[in-house]
Amino acid sequence: MLDPADATSALVIGAILGARFVALAYRIHRWTRGILASALAVAALAYVLFAGLAGESSEWLRLELAGVALYGTMAALGLRGSTWWLVAGWTLHPVWDVALHYFGPGVAFAPTWWTVPCLGWDLVAAGYIASRGLPGTHPVGTTAPRPGAA
Repeated sequence: MLDPADATSALVIGAILGARFVALAYRIHRWTRGILASALAVAALAYVLFAGLAGESSEWLRLELAGVALYGTMAALGLRGSTWWLVAGWTLHPVWDVALHYFGPGVAFAPTWWTVPCLGWDLVAAGYIASRGLPGTHPVGTTAPRPGAA
């Protein structure tokens, strides 16, 4: 486990990198949703790689693949449906990062350089998406007129 100063630094670094990533995704309007959905699936897939490289049991690999299925499903639903699926996936992913892989039994193979910054990244991504929506998801011209405007 990291000491409080190192944990704080890792969280801040993750938040900064997450903000930069999401801001970049939003600049590529045509692909924003696909980028955000793909990154969510990759974030879950990384744990399969970590478990495999550590030689973890087939039970662990199945659990990690279940995580890929869960977050991949949320990513796919967010890609094709409501933006809120992406928000939910990015909001829920810290449970996978922290509860299972930092404090839980997955600490045996998941590197802290991944799990702790991911917490900051995931929450910033979820907040950004929730606050901005996604390009192309709001009809043009639906803003209310300003009071007194004719």
